[in-house]
Amino acid sequence: MPALTGKQYIDRIDQLKTDVWIDGKPVKGNISEHPAFKGIIKSQAALYDLQHDKDLKYALTYHSPTTKNLVGMSYLQPKTKEDLVLRREMIQHWARSNNGLMGRSPDYMNTVLMALASSVHLLKDQKNCFPDNLISFYEYARENDICMTHTFIEPQVNRTQMYVERSNEPIAAKIVGRNENGIIVKGARLLATQGGITDELLVISTGGKVEEGNGFAFAIPSNTKGVRFICRESFVGSDSTFNYPLSSKYEEMDCLVVFDNVFIPWERVFFYDNVPVSNIFMKSSSFLPFTVHQVVSRQIVKTEFILGIAQSIIDSINIDEYQHVQEKASEIIIALETLKALVLKSEVEAKIDKGGWMQPDRTTLQIAMNVFPSIYPRFTEIIQLLGASGLMSIPTESAFQSPIRKELNHYLQSSEGIGEDRVKLFRLAWDLTMSAFGTRQTLYERFFFGDPIRLASQLYFSYDTDEYVQRVKDILE
Repeated sequence: MPALTGKQYIDRIDQLKTDVWIDGKPVKGNISEHPAFKGIIKSQAALYDLQHDKDLKYALTYHSPTTKNLVGMSYLQPKTKEDLVLRREMIQHWARSNNGLMGRSPDYMNTVLMALASSVHLLKDQKNCFPDNLISFYEYARENDICMTHTFIEPQVNRTQMYVERSNEPIAAKIVGRNENGIIVKGARLLATQGGITDELLVISTGGKVEEGNGFAFAIPSNTKGVRFICRESFVGSDSTFNYPLSSKYEEMDCLVVFDNVFIPWERVFFYDNVPVSNIFMKSSSFLPFTVHQVVSRQIVKTEFILGIAQSIIDSINIDEYQHVQEKASEIIIALETLKALVLKSEVEAKIDKGGWMQPDRTTLQIAMNVFPSIYPRFTEIIQLLGASGLMSIPTESAFQSPIRKELNHYLQSSEGIGEDRVKLFRLAWDLTMSAFGTRQTLYERFFFGDPIRLASQLYFSYDTDEYVQRVKDILE
């Protein structure tokens, strides 16, 4: 099946009947009709439909190297700098349809898988590693436009660096058995965003492993026997796009994934019982440069949206004459242009990597992934400071359909229009920055690639300053 349509995506997810629990109850019937999921599933389906828009078709798809079918551009393994540009343009077309608010839109996981498949040389001739399986799964996902989620994180039981779990019943998912047909996994993992509404689940152990049973990578269908997705509380306020203009459409959900003696066949295992590979594969592979290129491309679109909201608030209550307002808006402008420059620089300075693919500049993208986690919370603060009490004077849609509508339109009017229009704008700003959905967005962007302090430390130790230190030595001598 080539590039998916929205209906095909919805039908496929409904047919899976994945084991999903929310608020202590299993999801029954079609998950696409459940109040917690129907908004995001509809928004995701709209992304797939864009692939068939006659004006965007060839910007969002390319001809598969094996079948020649049109497949999603986010699967493209770039051979040239022009390919990187094509990937960015595709990512931003999809991001603009949701203003960058879907951090786990399918192009993210497609990029993750593409990056890992582009680094299989790191698995060749290594103990308990199956690079051909990874390539096969990548090609299967590409040719069938598979939607994926992933889990990289272990439960936060004990975060000391040398913690070794001693529980008789595994907490963090681990290999508890193997046979001639595959491995058996038991335990739990975090934090599967969009868990339960994707075709497949990708599970990869990252750095810090000290026990063989904890080091593995595999992919399985989301409805595999023994896999359960346990959701947090839904942040969908209601169906009303007036009251909840963002959460009603883009609440992606996050899940705890429980593996109850789950069998993974060998053909779906990428590596196992190899601590050295488990500890270095994600760092040494092209995962970081390719995925950060995708993420920052999306974050640019999100920053454009935030700037649009900020300026709309400024216009609606006529506060652009104040210098502190100008300064706050300029902070967003500076951040936006900085992110754009970093992405372009990463493409200009791209080089062919050891796998033979055109890799965007890793150091430049490390800078970008250190920038956004620190500036996004400031964006939230700026919106709150500009909106001030207006972000609390936001009656509901029902109020504007009641006998007091005339009073609300009069007393809550802006410099540009009636109260209903101003409240719609301020409810949008509130949903982005102050609702449960909005505060989750802030936390999500703050920790997208992990602890910001650790990211800064990694940048410090990987950045080559020898030339600059030598200049100082030269002048001192």
